[in-house]
Amino acid sequence: MKTLVCISGASGVKLGLKLYNMLPPQYERYLVLSEHAKTVFEKEENIFINEDISAPPASGSFGIDITFIVPCSMNTLAKIALGIADNLTTRAAGVAIKEKKKLIIAPRELPFSEINIEHMLRLSKIQNVIIAPPVLGYYNKPETIEDMELFLIGKWFDAAGIENNLFKRWE
Repeated sequence: MKTLVCISGASGVKLGLKLYNMLPPQYERYLVLSEHAKTVFEKEENIFINEDISAPPASGSFGIDITFIVPCSMNTLAKIALGIADNLTTRAAGVAIKEKKKLIIAPRELPFSEINIEHMLRLSKIQNVIIAPPVLGYYNKPETIEDMELFLIGKWFDAAGIENNLFKRWE
């Protein structure tokens, strides 16, 4: 199963990279970083990667089954909601939508504006699009940031149908 993780320029790009690295080995995986994610990585992680609009995930014939956008900036969210495909991340999201493949979007902003919520609502009405902001649960009794991150990644994997035991389930 082909899986694409797109990381846009919102704070928390490390979480998207961790999700990518935690994908089970049987998943063929691909990573896309926006220019803004690169800037955030330079500040947070010292990693440098460029986008390529001609990369294989820009085409439906490449066959990506699951696309994650973690984190998703409000700019990227708005472009996807309005059908603007001006970079590889927004193009890949458009491909996921038109091909009716799983698209998990993790908007990263606080608080959400009315406009942000309208974009999320519009996208949530589309088959296989899941809006899943990084909202913590506390029933798993997290004690560390690692526990919190594993909870979020586990919930995103759940949304994508990827089996995992990354967090303590509700009892």
